[in-house]
Amino acid sequence: MERFVAWFDGFGETSQDHQDFFASVPGRAAKRLYYKQPLLGKLAVLPMVGCEAFLPWTRRFFHARMRLPIADAHYAMGFARLYELTGEARHLDRARHFLGVLEATRCPGYERHGWGYPFDWQTRNGVIPRGTPLITTTPYCFEAFADVHRLAPDPRWAAILRSTAEHVLRDYRDVPTGPDAATCTYTPDGGERVVNASAYRAFTLYYAAQVLGDERYREPARRNLNFVLSCQQADGSWPYAVDGVRPFVDHFHTCFVMKALAKIEALTGHAGCRAALDRGVDYYVENLFAADGLPRPFARAPRLTLYRRELYDCAECLNLGALLRGRYPALDQAVDRTVGELLDHWQLPAGSFRSRRLLLGWDNVPMHRWGQSEVFRSLALFA
Repeated sequence: MERFVAWFDGFGETSQDHQDFFASVPGRAAKRLYYKQPLLGKLAVLPMVGCEAFLPWTRRFFHARMRLPIADAHYAMGFARLYELTGEARHLDRARHFLGVLEATRCPGYERHGWGYPFDWQTRNGVIPRGTPLITTTPYCFEAFADVHRLAPDPRWAAILRSTAEHVLRDYRDVPTGPDAATCTYTPDGGERVVNASAYRAFTLYYAAQVLGDERYREPARRNLNFVLSCQQADGSWPYAVDGVRPFVDHFHTCFVMKALAKIEALTGHAGCRAALDRGVDYYVENLFAADGLPRPFARAPRLTLYRRELYDCAECLNLGALLRGRYPALDQAVDRTVGELLDHWQLPAGSFRSRRLLLGWDNVPMHRWGQSEVFRSLALFA
């Protein structure tokens, strides 16, 4: 971790990103065509897919370096954890710095605090404009402010926590899915039935109820949680979405869902979370690790996969493992193997981590959002 911090100091707080190829103007156009006319679209996206798989360093020609709130939030939490471990004030100062960055980079044009992407995101359902709050980003920022505020209370952070909780409560719509369940939207404008999105919102509202002492947050959290629990399949897995279009099961989104359940269980003692985790962990260990015992990207892939292993998957494996440590021996063993793999084969001499193991060679382009910040924070939990 000290080597990583030294590398980070020299490298800077902006980086290339996983979405570089498709955040560019030609990339968005190709992706849009792919969704509308798949055969032609495959030809259009092929150059970007080829570059990502075989020439990952070319991403800098598609998009400039940028900073993303998910990464800044993880760095805030990672440095806060380092301060707890070492007592060194420089780490707390760095954590505070990242909260200041988050305060300055909140989505403009919204009354309350929310965070999203700094690029226009082409999705299956259209473009989500840059600066649109995302329920998959904002919860990390809430956690970051809560972590640092706990260590160094500050009225500024307290006010932002309240504003963010109100944003999560009031700016996303609930869509009923049953008599006592609801899926939330992905953005304030729409995008329901994504399982991990509702899991994020459920946890954030339960956590806000505890941190802020406000019971208003519990009822919508409970309905979102019921939706997530109802989406678990008979084999213990969760699809990415229950919209009839995106039923794939992948590594890090599975971790997102189970992390939320583990945190809600810790906050509330919810028996349904415990039962879902028992089944989910069994599925996870059996289906989302390769023959060598290390994380693999998909159990059910939506398309051809041109890489072997992802740093982001390894990071989320560790984050989940830290939350459930000691409860599931098979999970503990898988997590320990992943920690050893990261330290032995993924950290480069300068301190950063490889981003992907490709079919041929490695992608060594450091991307703060796509694994560097998450690994930094997850290793801090194990240090």
